[in-house]
Amino acid sequence: MSTPAKVESKTFTTRVVQAAALVVVFATLLVATRLAPEARTVVGAVAGLGFLLLAGTLTSELAEIVGLPHLSGYLIAGLIAGPDVLALIDHDTLGSLAPVNALALSLIALAGGAELEIDMLRASARSIAWSTFLQHLIVPIVAFAAFMLLAPLTPFANLGLRGLIGVGLLWSIISATRSPAALLGIIAQLRPAGPLTSFSVAFVMLSDLVCILLLALVIALARPLLDPNLGLSFSDLKKLGFELIGSVALGTCLGMALAAYLKLIGRNRLLVLIAIGVGLSELLRYIKFDALLSFLVAGFFVRNFSAQGPKLLEAVQRTGAVVFVIFFAVAGANVDLGILRSMGLIALGLCFLRAGVSVLTARLSSAIANDPPVIRKWGWSSLVSQAGLTLGLTVVVAKAFPSIAEEFTTLSVAAVAINELIGPILFKLGLDRAGESGRAAEADGMAVPAGQAES
Repeated sequence: MSTPAKVESKTFTTRVVQAAALVVVFATLLVATRLAPEARTVVGAVAGLGFLLLAGTLTSELAEIVGLPHLSGYLIAGLIAGPDVLALIDHDTLGSLAPVNALALSLIALAGGAELEIDMLRASARSIAWSTFLQHLIVPIVAFAAFMLLAPLTPFANLGLRGLIGVGLLWSIISATRSPAALLGIIAQLRPAGPLTSFSVAFVMLSDLVCILLLALVIALARPLLDPNLGLSFSDLKKLGFELIGSVALGTCLGMALAAYLKLIGRNRLLVLIAIGVGLSELLRYIKFDALLSFLVAGFFVRNFSAQGPKLLEAVQRTGAVVFVIFFAVAGANVDLGILRSMGLIALGLCFLRAGVSVLTARLSSAIANDPPVIRKWGWSSLVSQAGLTLGLTVVVAKAFPSIAEEFTTLSVAAVAINELIGPILFKLGLDRAGESGRAAEADGMAVPAGQAES
């Protein structure tokens, strides 16, 4: 296994200073909110964001000591500061951070598209095709069966057999979703390169699109099961077709505009990306297009149909830590421990089974596709995480079926909380053991902090 050319080590003194600074940050806000409870409201979005950025960054640095990825540090900091633990950040502040979180997700999607190369996809087409087919066939089937077995222990028990089948179908698609945000967050930290990295990026991005399509089909099938007064209708598919075509078209136009800007002007790239992320995210939400898909297509266009791909990647990577701290610290703060207590055991059982089936299916697809040994052994490691996409599709289900919205959202959020804590650790482990951590940084002559890459 290779080792990055340059490795930055951090001394014991540095770690002590980081730990002391973290304690001071938490203690300062804790004292302020306890002595003056009204300060929690006064703190507002800007101070809350600043606190999460600082606390998340310091916690992620300390997480390196035990080999945890930075994303785990961001999540832990957000969880501790959130409403259910120290309550340093309240629900109102988290709500006011929603636009900032949407910006982070847009930039993550843009980076995801820019990571996809046509040559890379062509080279691993057989592997990706088999993985996509089997993961979206076997995992939903097993998830459906597991849900039906555990259904008597859930709030859905009174729906009857038809209703349970409908909810089980919806849950089966939610179980097949992955997390582009977690994937790209680990890649941004470790700067890996190699077959495992390429396969994981391509599969997870393609899986997004497949799950969006499958959910629209399943919603159409589930309507008459959950409401006998409704017949089978494929209007959702027509609506989805319009949204997807519109999202791809708008993403292509955005990609063309970005490529032209980067070629002709190229200055203030970071500010331009932030402006586009904020403005376009709100516009896409208003016209009901898929913002993630649009930004993904834009990044893909710039990378593959212009010579400006490296400039775009460099600009997005400069936002790196800030974007991922925002997204995952807010995600950690939003973890509802009450939900975990009420549905935790059921969600844990479903998550454990999902992870196990994903691993076995990955081994099966790799054997059929005759993948390289590294993918056969570690190709599953990026498949456990769930985050933004899962929650987004859960909102779609809740809007389509108000009668089960609260219960379904509770179960989904509990599962996401478990998977987003465990998944990034497993993917980092896979990249480290595959020897790919730090290879991209090595090629660029950059230093990789010790604890982020293993020999």
